[in-house]
Amino acid sequence: MAKFELKLPKMGESVAEATITTWLKEVGDTIEMDEPVLEIATDKVDSEVPSEVDGVIAEILFNVDDVVQVGQTIAIIETEGGEVSATPTVTEAAPAAVAEVTKTVEVAKQAVNETADFSGSDKFYSPLVKNIAKEEGISVAELDSINGTGKDGRVTKNDILDYLKNRGSQPVTTTAKVQAPKAASPVKAQQPKGEVKASIPLQEGDEVVAMDRMRKLISHHMVASVQTSAHVQSFVECDVTNIWNWRAKVKDAFLKREGEKLTFTPIFMEAVAHALKKYPGMNVSVDGDNIIKRKNINLGMAAALPDGNLIVPVIKNADQLNLVGMAKAVNGLAGKARAGKLSPDDIQGGTYTVTNVGNFGSIMGTPIINQPQVGILALGSIRKVPAVIETPEGDFIGIRMKMYLSHSYDHRVIDGALGGMFAKTVADYLEAWDVNRDF
Repeated sequence: MAKFELKLPKMGESVAEATITTWLKEVGDTIEMDEPVLEIATDKVDSEVPSEVDGVIAEILFNVDDVVQVGQTIAIIETEGGEVSATPTVTEAAPAAVAEVTKTVEVAKQAVNETADFSGSDKFYSPLVKNIAKEEGISVAELDSINGTGKDGRVTKNDILDYLKNRGSQPVTTTAKVQAPKAASPVKAQQPKGEVKASIPLQEGDEVVAMDRMRKLISHHMVASVQTSAHVQSFVECDVTNIWNWRAKVKDAFLKREGEKLTFTPIFMEAVAHALKKYPGMNVSVDGDNIIKRKNINLGMAAALPDGNLIVPVIKNADQLNLVGMAKAVNGLAGKARAGKLSPDDIQGGTYTVTNVGNFGSIMGTPIINQPQVGILALGSIRKVPAVIETPEGDFIGIRMKMYLSHSYDHRVIDGALGGMFAKTVADYLEAWDVNRDF
């Protein structure tokens, strides 16, 4: 019988690994094509991994809570039917082939067992790097001190081998790495978990609660973003009185005709998409010393998950949508986020992000850039305020609906002029809203 290796599929351009949360099948279970085999969780979304063939689960190579890289074999499925035991029997017909599969399974199991010793670290290390560290007697704290040259500052095979070459001549500690003149990678700024706990004394009545998986990932990415991008902010006040009145006038008709609620979010998203078309320099990413100019305008919108954490689903080709299409996209993604049903495709490919801090009563904010993007716009709460109104007959004080737009951008590639003009363009688009406009 043929053996099929079920591998962890690619789940987006920026997703390199996933954590196994649940095995839906056990060794010996029959599986059909496209039937879910296990559930996984990435730093962005939870998902199921389906089988690509019909067959029987012969081997499960990883345990729950193991971190698996994209492309790694996670299970072996025996095809062409028949029951299979936990350990395949070597037959006379093909002893060499079966023996090779068995050897591969044992090596994978050994790798899982060996790499489990580094589970106490908050950082991600590939099984290969963990195996090298274990063989060379490198502790978790020592491994955490190595400057990584991989994606998001991860330690690669070459990094750990280079470190071993110089290990005897110059001992490396976490403190030395943090204080070195060379700019540390995003991961290196974090102290080892043990040191953080030791530096915070506990008092009577204090309660220690472990972060859940999502909160750990969010924590890592926020720190990494701050140390990757040179954050700077611009703030613009925006008069949205016309939009406020227009929405109040048409929202019932919009719901009746389109079957969708008309919130302020799709209106703001339309304005941001307009500004990105006018200033494509904001629709870029940074890759080392290179700037990637994005062709598509894919807007991420921060949304709340059922557990209170935030996620950023993406509206693809937002500049090509009219207001109705934008409202359907916004409501659809927000609904899927609340129900915990976002797919990997829903949260990948974003080129710029919008977050609504006004939902929580904040009048403005300084959001952290969603890597590898270079900008994020925070929408403050809409407030009724006194304002100077200019007319041909003179100025007077009136009541207006206003809000603040807070624009955080990466000063490595975005100067203050571009960052400020972009936010002002969004405000100008909203202030010039046609109160007689149809939806």
